[in-house]
Amino acid sequence: QVQLVESGGGLVQAGGSLRLSCAVSGRTFSIYGMGWFRQAPGKEREFVSALGWNGGSTYYADSVKGRFTISRDNAKNTVYLQMNSLKPEDTAVYYCAAKSSGYYSFRESAGYAFWGQGTQVTVSS
Repeated sequence: QVQLVESGGGLVQAGGSLRLSCAVSGRTFSIYGMGWFRQAPGKEREFVSALGWNGGSTYYADSVKGRFTISRDNAKNTVYLQMNSLKPEDTAVYYCAAKSSGYYSFRESAGYAFWGQGTQVTVSS
């Protein structure tokens, strides 16, 4: 099993920044990649960003490209999502997720077996 704990959400004004953290524990050797997804009220969960657990490419949704940055601290087993120039439409519950294989693309939520509890991000206008 893999355990994921998100933190760093909160309320911020439009144009502001937040950094989300996802602490990873458990069978980390089984992880293939990590992703961030979000779900706004009344909407389906959507892909935000992802990266390979052992480095390599990063992936971003078009809506956040150039504003959000995903990164990983190997020593701390923590994945970050730096969010800049936040917009009210970024308001959502943000989830960290881990995938154990490359069968699905990084952008597909079906490929992620482990999920955190989510952290609320609210951007006021």
